Amino acid sequence: MNEVRATKDASGGDVVRLTARVEGLVQGVGFRDYVRTKGRRLGLVGSATNLPDGAVAVIAEGERGACEALLELLVTGHTPGHTERVDHVWGEPRGGLAGFLRR
Repeated sequence: MNEVRATKDASGGDVVRLTARVEGLVQGVGFRDYVRTKGRRLGLVGSATNLPDGAVAVIAEGERGACEALLELLVTGHTPGHTERVDHVWGEPRGGLAGFLRR
């Protein structure tokens, strides 16, 4: 796991940005809706976007533990469709996101 300097939220928790590329059977199976629903329930903001090559890009910002929980769901493949590979990076939050969108 990459170490990044995280900012703190109002309660003192670390806030981070997760950027993930998910490969497998992840388009046309409800995968983005699933990620959006889970992201919202975890209190995250971000998006799940279809990519031209059949993968899905996931961007999530929020409390580190919530982002880690979302990543765990992506990696374990307990999602609609079938996850074959998840590449991810951690970064500092950039802000400017509202809600969790399906694109």
